[in-house]
Amino acid sequence: MTKNLRTGASVLRLTLAFLLIVVVGTGRSVSAQQSQNSTRPDQKSDNGKIEVLHVQGNVYMIAGAGANVTVQVGSHFVIVVDPGLAEMSEQVLAAIRSLTTKQGILFIIDTCADPDHTGGNEALSKAGWLLPNGSQNPIEVKGTGNPLVPQPGASILAHENVLTAMSQPIGNEPKVPSGMWPTDAYDTDLWRIYNDEGIFMYHPPAAHSNGDTFVLFRGSDVLSSGDLVNLLGYPVINVQRGGSVNGLIDALNQMIDLMEPKEYEEGGTYLIPGHGHIGDRHDVVNYRDMVTIIRDRIRYLISQGKTLEQVKAEKPTFDYDVLYGTTTGPWTTDMFIETIYRELSKSKNQEAPKAGGGLE
Repeated sequence: MTKNLRTGASVLRLTLAFLLIVVVGTGRSVSAQQSQNSTRPDQKSDNGKIEVLHVQGNVYMIAGAGANVTVQVGSHFVIVVDPGLAEMSEQVLAAIRSLTTKQGILFIIDTCADPDHTGGNEALSKAGWLLPNGSQNPIEVKGTGNPLVPQPGASILAHENVLTAMSQPIGNEPKVPSGMWPTDAYDTDLWRIYNDEGIFMYHPPAAHSNGDTFVLFRGSDVLSSGDLVNLLGYPVINVQRGGSVNGLIDALNQMIDLMEPKEYEEGGTYLIPGHGHIGDRHDVVNYRDMVTIIRDRIRYLISQGKTLEQVKAEKPTFDYDVLYGTTTGPWTTDMFIETIYRELSKSKNQEAPKAGGGLE
C-alpha cells in the first residue's frame, strides 16, 4: 500500500518513529482517572466537566472537550484521535497525563477538518514527543542531496483533503492557522500505523465530507468514528466539502462490517462517536437505519413531485426528532432535510440510487 506524505521530511519522520517500535504484545493496562473539574459552561458533556473513560484494551475516551477525544496508550508512545477544541487543550493534556507520564504523544489523527475536532492540534503537537535527530541534527536523505530537518513534536495525521480544507478555506470557512494543519497527509482508502496493536485508518470518499477518517484499534477492538456517527444529533453533511448522504450510509455500512458484537448485538467492538456516549455495533446499526429510512422517505416524497417545503411539512424525521432533532444551532433538523432533498433531487434515477446500501 502506498503512503503519499506531503514532504520528504514527513517520510523521514515516520520512518524514525517506526524504527523505535518493538513488537512486545499489548501495552500495560492503565487505570482511568478523572481530571480536575472544569466550570466552563460550553463544554459538551452531560455534567459540564472533562471526564476520562476507559473503553477497553489500551483505549480511552476524553469527554467534554468539544468532540470526543480518543487516546491510545502503548508501551512506547501515545496516539490521540481528534484533540478537541483549542481552548480545552490544557485540560485534555492534563487528562492524558492522568493516564501516563512515561509515554509521550507521537501521533495525532484528525478524522475531519472541523474545529471541535482539530482545535487542539497545535497545542498537543507542541507537547508531543520529540523524535531523535530533531532540529539540532539535520539528516541528509540518500539520493536527495538535501538535509531534511524533522520538526519537533507530535505528527498530525489526516487525509489530504483535510489539509486542503484547512489550508485553502472556501466560502464562509474560517482561516485556520498553519500550526493546526496536518503535518503528514495520506491519500489512500486505508493507512496503518502500529503501537502495540494495528491501528487502521479508513477513508470513506464522500460521507460527512471528502476528508473523513475513522480509526480501528484492532487489538483493543475499539472504533473511533469522528462525526460519521454523532449520537447527539443528525449527521452533518458538508456538501461544500464533498459530503453526501449516500456516501455516509456507505461509510456506516463499512464500519458495521468491521465491528463484531459479543452477545445479542451488545459489547464486542466498542464505538467512540464524534459526540455522545460510548457505543457498540448495535448503536451504529441503529444510526445507519435512521439515516437510511429518512433518506428513503425523502426520496419517495421527491418521486411524488413534492417541493422542499412540502417535504418538510410531511415531517420525514418525526419519529427520530426526540433523539436527534434540533431547531437551533449550526446544524438543524431542517438543514439535514434540505441537504438530503437537494442531493436526491439531482439524481436522475430516484428509484435506485447507486450509492448507499439499504438496511441490514
